[in-house]
Amino acid sequence: MERSSDVANKGAGRAGDTGVAPVPRLRVAIVAASLRWVGGQSVQADLLLRHWQNDPEVEARFVPIDPDLPRWLAWAGRIPFARTALRMPLYLRELSKAAGRVDVFHVFSASYWSFLVAPVPAWLVGRLRGTKVLINYHSGEARDHLRRWRTAPAVLRRVDRIAVPSAYLVDVFREFGLEAQAIPNIIDAREFCYRRRKPLRPRLVCTRGFHRYYSVDLVVRAFAQIKKDFPEAALWLAGKGTSERNIRTLVDEELKLTGVEFTGVVPYREIGRVYDQADIFINASWLDNLPLSILEAFAAGTPVVTTAPEGIRYLVEHERTGLLSEPGDWPALARNVMRLLRDPDLALRLAEQAHEELQRYQWPAVRKQWLNLYRTVAGPVKGGSSDPARRGSVTTVGQRTRSCG
Repeated sequence: MERSSDVANKGAGRAGDTGVAPVPRLRVAIVAASLRWVGGQSVQADLLLRHWQNDPEVEARFVPIDPDLPRWLAWAGRIPFARTALRMPLYLRELSKAAGRVDVFHVFSASYWSFLVAPVPAWLVGRLRGTKVLINYHSGEARDHLRRWRTAPAVLRRVDRIAVPSAYLVDVFREFGLEAQAIPNIIDAREFCYRRRKPLRPRLVCTRGFHRYYSVDLVVRAFAQIKKDFPEAALWLAGKGTSERNIRTLVDEELKLTGVEFTGVVPYREIGRVYDQADIFINASWLDNLPLSILEAFAAGTPVVTTAPEGIRYLVEHERTGLLSEPGDWPALARNVMRLLRDPDLALRLAEQAHEELQRYQWPAVRKQWLNLYRTVAGPVKGGSSDPARRGSVTTVGQRTRSCG
């Protein structure tokens, strides 16, 4: 799914009857992966760009870390290391072009090698061109990354600001003497249909990628246990990744399970229907931060049953917004699912209380936090005042999920 490389917004900040001169908007480049590969960071970047469109105070443009290769090099797009090397000069060119036109680089960041090939070049170009750099770090592997890769703390100490999506990562960064501000992920509740699960059926969904730290194999093992008591149970696995072959082997050959459907990756704007067909969200990750998939379950009214690595404990409260078990303990995960199936009133209560949590993850609340951070990073905007009272106003309303009964 491709997007224009410039989501510049026009026609805002005009003078009114007050006689106050128009004030330039903050110019921000969102530097992130495109929706070519659907993932948490690319979805968040796309949501930010869409929400900033036509905003009177921010003009946002997109700089993809994975720009399109020329047609004569399209073949290299299928070769992981080759495509990264060939895209680097194109990425640097786009960063250099944007640097002279924006006040802030808002750079989405993962860990390890991804940190070197995306945030580090943006930081270098920003320093050379005098553009402020805000690193928006998302990886749940932060502690290991910062401990083992000395380049990461060295770079992060030199950027203008660090933002992370959870208080969990604020605490991790503090361990390394790094100050970070928590601004939560956005959930566009309008993409989801909130439905009260009455009756509650043994229809499970897991929307995590097939990677080792998401432990989808343990979801499958928990499902096998659930099938013994609820033989009509069904499980949708919406994702892909390096572990897919092993998971398919586990389902088809080792456990010989029926009722498991591999849906593949579902585009973000279609993911709501996957939640709508299920009645319970299940997750078995052993490393996590603030997974968008759990917020999506909150929005859809799908009660959450999950393991509780450190990051998830900051998001899900046991027996209030979901049921938690220790990472790796798939029998406990299965027992929690069956507990809900035997106590549908508990499931309904958890889903309703989780849905109430969504306000803090929706645009009206999150917009103010990003705007204040952009102003702090950018300082006074050239050609105008940074005083919020002199800027154009914007009216925001709460987003609500569509009710489906």
